[in-house]
Amino acid sequence: MVEAAAFAAKYTDLASPRLGAEVTFATDDFFADKSRLIDPASPVFIAGKYDDNGKWMDGWESRRRRNGGYDYCIIRLALPGILHGVDIDTSHFTGNFPPAASIDACLVDGEPDAETVWTEILPSVSLLGNNHHLHAIANGGTWSHLRLNIYPDGGVARLRVYGEVQCNWQQRDSTEVIDLAALLNGGRGIAASDQHYGSPSQILMPGRGVNMGDGWETRRRREPGNDWAIIALGHAGVISKVEVDTAHFKGNYPDRCSIQGALVTGGTEQSLVTQSMFWKTLLPEQPLSMDAIHAFEKEVVDIGPVSHVRLNIIPDGGVSRLRLFGRIAR
Repeated sequence: MVEAAAFAAKYTDLASPRLGAEVTFATDDFFADKSRLIDPASPVFIAGKYDDNGKWMDGWESRRRRNGGYDYCIIRLALPGILHGVDIDTSHFTGNFPPAASIDACLVDGEPDAETVWTEILPSVSLLGNNHHLHAIANGGTWSHLRLNIYPDGGVARLRVYGEVQCNWQQRDSTEVIDLAALLNGGRGIAASDQHYGSPSQILMPGRGVNMGDGWETRRRREPGNDWAIIALGHAGVISKVEVDTAHFKGNYPDRCSIQGALVTGGTEQSLVTQSMFWKTLLPEQPLSMDAIHAFEKEVVDIGPVSHVRLNIIPDGGVSRLRLFGRIAR
């Protein structure tokens, strides 16, 4: 389970509605609406809360089947991707969880139909009530939709789907200026000095942060030095503009920031932490202010193509978003 759980910290949840994912179909969602299955918030239990159909539950729940068969729902992922693991979460479902589940996948333009060929990527696994079920996915295919099958019926609180966005870079215009670090372009946070109040991957989300919890914030530093986060770009490229957004961070924004970068050709993600200390300076140290978008263009140093960057915040604090605009390098 420890090895299986590593994908949750390493990869992006491609079933996040904030990135554009949607539950498009369910055979039945009588007790709890199918859309709740991919709600980004952790599931909750509210004692005494009922609606017209019975006990309100935070997840997807079908009625009790009386005619054989089983229930399923279809999730359109935010973008096609290679999947590395899933978390089938039955939190708060105790007497009404499915005994088993499996997952199929397909790659289609538009939506699946009766002619769609599905591939099983997670064979049937047993489920427990009020538990997280983390399973690695060995299939290396690229998929756009998933079908979660539950046997025979019941409720699932959340489904998280961790993978790598596939952007079809060969067909992208190499003259286009894009945010190379965006989650929707395959960027991801891979390491940080401290993640006490949030993951560095959150600073790569689309849009501005909705509150102070929607970003990366470190604990108060009580020792010398500064905090940092390492970001893997979706594709190597030459960065020409940087935006650092401290939205909602007022009494806890970093005093300054700087960015280093490198075109990484070897090593491991663990060794990047050491390597990053010696990367070239992409953005020299810049002052930051509270609750503001800081745009840097003339300050950006041309160090050639980079595949990874290290955001240094001095000495500590919170950042809502990081944008790294540039052109891809073939």
